[in-house]
This record gives sequence, structure tokens and C-alpha cells, in this order.
Amino acid sequence: MNPGADFDVALNSEFLREGSVIEDFMKPDRVVVGTDSDRAKDVMRAIYRPLILNETPFVLTGRTSSELIKYANNAFLATKVTFINEIADICEVTGADVQDVSKGIGLDTRIGHKFLQAGAGFGGSCFPKDSLALTKTAREVGRPTKILEAVIEANSERKRRMAEKLSPRAGAMLTVKHWPSWA
Repeated sequence: MNPGADFDVALNSEFLREGSVIEDFMKPDRVVVGTDSDRAKDVMRAIYRPLILNETPFVLTGRTSSELIKYANNAFLATKVTFINEIADICEVTGADVQDVSKGIGLDTRIGHKFLQAGAGFGGSCFPKDSLALTKTAREVGRPTKILEAVIEANSERKRRMAEKLSPRAGAMLTVKHWPSWA
């Protein structure tokens, strides 16, 4: 322990996709660094110099902005997953083909095709954690995220309904996740 140590703090958010971690690490689509220290900014620019020279987008921002970029990124992708699952529910009732609908939506370059595959809902290690963290932060600062809260609730309901399709008893055991005590 060295109480007199001279150091700075920088957040270096990762955007690694499951199944593509090595590729994403070696060739990131962007680098986001958050620090409030000029010295740390210089160090991080030096570390990422090869990627910057290779024209990898590099966002150097404050620590709070860096953290919000990570949470908002995953919350937005979770929203896309939940949206197409709700469209899949409508397709099931109307007889429309969700794959055709998804393809048609994804052809709009403003939307894109990624994360528009209907399924059992989002999960994994990042989307649920980051979505809940963002809703918690938003509530703490007095700006609740009504859209994201609805996304989390709809995703929980989707999982319950999918389990119910497999077994009515399994579906009954899964209840919509209630908000944590801070909500």
C-alpha cells in the first residue's frame, strides 16, 4: 500500500460481442475512454495510437460520459431485441412472417438488420446488467427511463411466455421480474 502514490483513473469501456471477442479486441469498431485527467488522456492516446492511426474511431470523454455510453449502447440493443420480439408476437397472431418483417425493417439503413432476430429475449452478462444500471442511474438523478423500464418488463414477460410454450408449469414458475428496491 502506498498512500502517496501518484495515479490517475481512466475508464476503458469494452464492446466485445459473445463469440467474437478476439476479433473485436484486435479490430474494435470504436474505442471509448473516459477520464478527467489530462495526463491519463495522453497515456490512453499513446496506448491506442496504432488504432488511431488506423482510423479506428476514438472517443475520449469524461468518466461519466464513458460509463453512460456503455450502458446506453447495450440498453439500445436490448430495446431492438425486445421490439422485434413484440413484433413476432403480433406476427404469430396475424399470420405474418416475422423473418420477412425483420428483413424488411432491417433494410432501412437507419435501423439495420443486427439485433432484429426474434427469440426468447435478451440475456447474457451485459444487456440485463447494463439496462438495470442505466435505469437505476436515471431514477437516482430524477429522470426515469420509461422506455427502458418497459423494455426490461417486456423482456421478462417474453421469457415467461416462451417458457410457458415449452411447459405451462415452467411458465407459471417464471414471474415477471419485479423492480429492485431502488426502483
